[in-house]
Amino acid sequence: MMKIALGLATLLATLNTVVGHGYVQEITTGSSSYTGYLPYSDPYYNPPPQRIVRKIPGNGPVTDVTSIDVQCNGWSDGGAPGSAPAPIFATVAAGSQVHLNWTTWPDTHMGPMITYMALAPSDITNWSPGSSAVWFKVHEAGKTADGKWAATDILTADNSIYTFTIPPKLKPGQYIIRHEIIALHSAFAYPGAQFYPSCIQVQVTGSGTAFPTSFVSFPGAYTPSTPGIVFDAYQTTGAYPIPGPAVWTGGN
Repeated sequence: MMKIALGLATLLATLNTVVGHGYVQEITTGSSSYTGYLPYSDPYYNPPPQRIVRKIPGNGPVTDVTSIDVQCNGWSDGGAPGSAPAPIFATVAAGSQVHLNWTTWPDTHMGPMITYMALAPSDITNWSPGSSAVWFKVHEAGKTADGKWAATDILTADNSIYTFTIPPKLKPGQYIIRHEIIALHSAFAYPGAQFYPSCIQVQVTGSGTAFPTSFVSFPGAYTPSTPGIVFDAYQTTGAYPIPGPAVWTGGN
């Protein structure tokens, strides 16, 4: 009887691990939609489907902010640890909206949703940022004044679709969009916060000339002592300090 109980507990723990996490499963820009990288089906096709999202190993999180895995969700492939390039990219106009459709997100995994971009100096399908400081923040959403969290209350109300705008005056080029949820349900001590980044390849078009002068790296943008990385979401009733740099507004 004890073996049966232990087996059932293990099965339930496994199911909770699978169901309780998520990733970006679809990207829409203008009239075009792209399927995200699907970690539980894409690897089994020969040839694999061509995606604009860099490979992820599954729907689980990264918890070590000092690891290269925090950059694009920890897939080392082809000499590109943490950020193996995808084979294609989407085209999106500066100033247009990008809609990211998440798999069903658990209502217990409260936290912020944050978006960065990085300009590729060459062909994005062959470029990985490594540990270079190339990232700038273009959007963030955390906890509202009335206590609603971006990654649970607001995302659910928006049918699991998160939307942000490519800065209207951003200079054209090939960019990685690094979008993440930081789940805080276990973030009362470090390591406890769970990071779910997705890296999406795009070609930004337009006539803009704006570009930031300050950048962060991944890893590097967050440390174990960065405000918002350790946070008791159940006991703290006040504001949440979204980690990372300020949102770049020079492209607006």
